[in-house]
Amino acid sequence: MSQKPVISVVAPVYNEEGNLELLYRRVSEVLDSTGEPWELILVNDGSYDRSPEIMRELHKRDPRVRVIHFARNFGHQNAVTAGMDYARGDAVVLIDADLQDPPEVILQLLEKWREGYQVVYAVRAERKGESWFKRWTAKLFYRLIYRITDVNIPLDTGDFRLMDRQVVDALSAMREHNRFIRGMTSWVGFRQTGVPYVRQERHAGQTKYPLRKMIRFALDAITGFSYFPLQITIYASLLLALIAILAVPVVAVLRLSGSQLQFEGQATTLIVVLLMSSFQLFFFFIMGQYIARIYDEVRQRPLYVVAEVLEGSDETSTQETPAPTSDADADERPQTTP
Repeated sequence: MSQKPVISVVAPVYNEEGNLELLYRRVSEVLDSTGEPWELILVNDGSYDRSPEIMRELHKRDPRVRVIHFARNFGHQNAVTAGMDYARGDAVVLIDADLQDPPEVILQLLEKWREGYQVVYAVRAERKGESWFKRWTAKLFYRLIYRITDVNIPLDTGDFRLMDRQVVDALSAMREHNRFIRGMTSWVGFRQTGVPYVRQERHAGQTKYPLRKMIRFALDAITGFSYFPLQITIYASLLLALIAILAVPVVAVLRLSGSQLQFEGQATTLIVVLLMSSFQLFFFFIMGQYIARIYDEVRQRPLYVVAEVLEGSDETSTQETPAPTSDADADERPQTTP
């Protein structure tokens, strides 16, 4: 029986055929230098390129590489969750497969962990190879989340982090849908610290977070950890009521004085109705987002479905029943079963 790993590295994979070989080589070099038993968990999130074949070959070459194949695409955050569910190490590191997060930083994360910290998150001090729009929107997103959410989520941090086994177990008990892992990690508490690093350019392939997905991810983060969008409705309604109250004497004075600036005609009424309707539709949208998340929780569907697991020294696969977790976080991409 293989030795229980001390370090587990989890990497979600979606169409990363150009990165997997180098990811394995760099991660194995870093972890071998620690002298500790380790495992690399690759979660195939419905890839339809050569990623499944490459992952299978890596497992055959090195049994320390464990592979989890989803039945279809279930989304990045659910893939990360699956990796944590299957991880056996005392320390679990989350890292993206695109090599923007350098595996060499894992040594710094481990150093802080050995000092007694239970969550060590990597702080993006610099972001290479990204457009000004991506950097600006990311900066705005992190600062918005920091100000309106109910937990202290560190600025400029992604999912690249190390977590102690105790933290992983706490997160595994949280089977909520529309997951925001970095927010959940902050919510559970424990001793936390950050390590600055320079985020590199993507080694190969294309980003899996276009603008549409970034907006959806931001909605998951905001609605999952803040009631602020619901609370602003009362302030908006009070503001509109104040405008209406102030408008009554203004219109009355203008009418009595015979001023040419009178609010008359259907055009004015139509503009006011359209303005009020837009406010109402916006608030209905906000409420709908929260109601949709209630619906996701009530259905109690699993977060992911595992089709195949490759682990151990043999080459036979095992079918696993996933932990009771929904497909609400699934990407809207072509769905294929590897």
